[in-house]
Amino acid sequence: MIHHIRKGLFIFSAALLASCSQQSSELQTGTWRGVLKTSAGEGIPFNFELADSAGKYKLSIINGNEHFAVPDVSTKDDSVFINMPLFDSEFALAKTNDGGLQGKWIKHLATNDVAMDFTATPNTKWRFFEKEVPATANVGGRWSATFGEGAEADTTVGEFKHDGAKLTGTFLTTTGDYRFLEGTVAGDSLYLSCFDGGHAYLFKAKVAGADKIEGGKFYAGLSGTDVWQAVKNQQAKLPDAYSLTALKPGYKKLDFTFPDLDGKKVSINDDRFKGKVVMLQILGSWCPNCMDETAYLVNYYKKYQPKGVEIIGLAYERTKDFDKSVKALTRLKERFDITYPILITGFTPEKGEAAKSLPGLSKVVGFPTTIIIDKKGDVRKIHTGFSGPATGEHYTEFINEFEKLTDDLLAEK
Repeated sequence: MIHHIRKGLFIFSAALLASCSQQSSELQTGTWRGVLKTSAGEGIPFNFELADSAGKYKLSIINGNEHFAVPDVSTKDDSVFINMPLFDSEFALAKTNDGGLQGKWIKHLATNDVAMDFTATPNTKWRFFEKEVPATANVGGRWSATFGEGAEADTTVGEFKHDGAKLTGTFLTTTGDYRFLEGTVAGDSLYLSCFDGGHAYLFKAKVAGADKIEGGKFYAGLSGTDVWQAVKNQQAKLPDAYSLTALKPGYKKLDFTFPDLDGKKVSINDDRFKGKVVMLQILGSWCPNCMDETAYLVNYYKKYQPKGVEIIGLAYERTKDFDKSVKALTRLKERFDITYPILITGFTPEKGEAAKSLPGLSKVVGFPTTIIIDKKGDVRKIHTGFSGPATGEHYTEFINEFEKLTDDLLAEK
């Protein structure tokens, strides 16, 4: 396990390069195929584009319609360093004889690091199979999908688009979605994958006709696994996102004070927020759905802040170390150009901790959670999760509903 990427990389690369001679000093530009290896031996594939811009490499990870920009790519001799802009993860790689890359993807966690073996091949646009295999059925549409078994089973909604050999879509859950998934249906076998710099997912299953998916396996990161199945149901839907959490009886307001990224104390009772519609964003830099919500809220704030809306981000990091939290959240702030305050609560996202930081809140079901406060300081609604742009019409519906609610609250006397 590599605990410090820069120090460990050179040791790792030296050993690898001892068996890899005469590599080209230049990386090939164009479309690559990368594969992360799970502990179960499964490969989680994804594609990325590598470009040379004025002598500096830039990378873009492809998942469906999303192209995730990664500007921090550097080389030293035959070693390649890729620093992901979010989620505190990095690639430690070395060039191989055939012009590819081989090494580790290292994800830094609060108490340890997790490393996955990684290989990448240039000039490769296919994701799962080089040659297309006709599908036995089209799985496009809406599905009621169940993950897990028995009392632990979790019902989600699958939304897929199936065009020829290409399959895209996502799974919606009560706390958000699995973002942009891409894959294929080859014969009666379904494959979907995603990598966003912090999360690596692989979905496999058998297509049993046009209205049933069975025998599904889900792989998350190095060792996470689950089972899943689905039946086609165009009426499938999740519980109302505004119904999953609430204030405790007797509470109408929230009261808190936490430090911002500069260590300055910020309170919900500060003059800046009085008489304003305030959105509290409960988030974490580790949370992919929080990234989608932040991307939306940044533009929402530009539109509504002049009209009397304020946003406060309440961050729950996977460490209680203030300096580490500042570092992670600063990357988030810079990535999305956030201009509203982000406060470090000092609490983790572990079960029950988030609610402890806001005593009037009954619970926090998932991340993100958005608490909507009117101009009198009263909590009016609490929205759990976020359906991001990968969910298509669900994302559009949320925006329309959320902005109408904002307009209504601003119009109140």
